[in-house]
Amino acid sequence: MKKSLLALAVLGAFVGAASAQSSVTIFGVVDLSLANIKNDGSDARRSMNSNALNSNRLGFRGVEDLGGGLSAKFHLEGAMANDTGNPGALTFQRRSTVGLAGRFGEVRLGREYTPSFWNTTIFDPFGTNGVGSSLNVSTNSALIPTYVRSNNAVAYYLPGGLGGLYGEAMFGLGEGGPGKYVGGRIGFAAGPVNVAVGIGKTDLDVAGNLTGDVVNIAGQYKVGPATIMAQWNNETRDLTATTEAKENRILLGVNIVMGQGEIRASWNRFDNKTAGAAGNADATQLALGYIYNLSPRTALYATYASISNDSPAQFQVSASSAALPTAGGKSTGLEAGLRHSF
Repeated sequence: MKKSLLALAVLGAFVGAASAQSSVTIFGVVDLSLANIKNDGSDARRSMNSNALNSNRLGFRGVEDLGGGLSAKFHLEGAMANDTGNPGALTFQRRSTVGLAGRFGEVRLGREYTPSFWNTTIFDPFGTNGVGSSLNVSTNSALIPTYVRSNNAVAYYLPGGLGGLYGEAMFGLGEGGPGKYVGGRIGFAAGPVNVAVGIGKTDLDVAGNLTGDVVNIAGQYKVGPATIMAQWNNETRDLTATTEAKENRILLGVNIVMGQGEIRASWNRFDNKTAGAAGNADATQLALGYIYNLSPRTALYATYASISNDSPAQFQVSASSAALPTAGGKSTGLEAGLRHSF
C-alpha cells in the first residue's frame, strides 16, 4: 500500500512539472450510424458504420511556450473502429506531427494532410464523410497514395494576420521508394468569401517516371444562414509512360443553419477523361442530409445519397456493400446516427 502511494506521489510530481511547462489536450470523436445501402444487381445491405458525419478519432495535442513568440507543438491522432471497439485499429496515421510556430508561421514534420486535399474536404458540405462524400465518385483518390496524407512530410504554413491570405507548402520524402510528394495551397478568406487553389504531385514509382497530379480550385460564399460551396478537381494518374487515367470532378453544395439544425446538400459530377471506353464511365451523385445539434458536441444526423452511373462505371455510396452495382447501375444509401466529440 505504501509503495503504491509513493508511486502515485512520484507520478503526480512528474505530471505537475510537465503541465507547468506545456499544455496537453486529449480529444476525440465517436461517430456511429446505421446504414441501408442498395446497389443495383444485389440485395440491400444493412450495417453499422463509423465516420458518417465526422471521422472517428482519438488524439493528443500539446504546445509549449518557448518565449519570444516561439512555441513547440505536437499532434498525435489515430482512427478508431467504434462499431467493433477493435483496439488494433488505433494507430496515429491520421496525423503524427511535431513542429515550431512563431511570427514566421509554422513548420511541421511528420505525417499530415496534403495541401492538395484540403480544398476537396473543406469545401464539401459532407466533409468527404459518409454516403454524401464527394469522393464516392472518384477513382484517383483511392489510387494516388498521397491523395489525403503524406508520410515523412516537411510542411510550412503561413502566419496569420496577412489580411486574409493563407497558405501552405509541403514536401514528402520518398525515402528511396514511391510516394514522394510536393504540393501547395494558397487561399484568401475575408468576410463571406473563402477561396483557394491547391496543387500536388506524387511519384508513383521509384524513378519518378510515373506521377499522380492533382489541381483544384474551390471556395464558399456565405449568404445569411446559407454557405454556398463549389469546387473543381482535375486529376491525372500515369498508368504507363504513354497512357494515363484522367478525371474531372465538379461539386456544388450548400449548408444551411436553422437554429440547432443544419441542412446539407450537394451535387457531384464525375467526368472520366481517360482515353478509350473507360472515358464513358461517368457518374453523378446527389446527397441530402440533416443534422440536429443537441449540444455543441453532440449531434443526431441522417443522410441520403444516390449515384447514377454511366456504363461501365460502378461507383457506390458506401464501401460497406458486399457487391458493386451493375455496370451503369444505381447505388443508393441512407444512414442515420449519433456523433459525440470531446
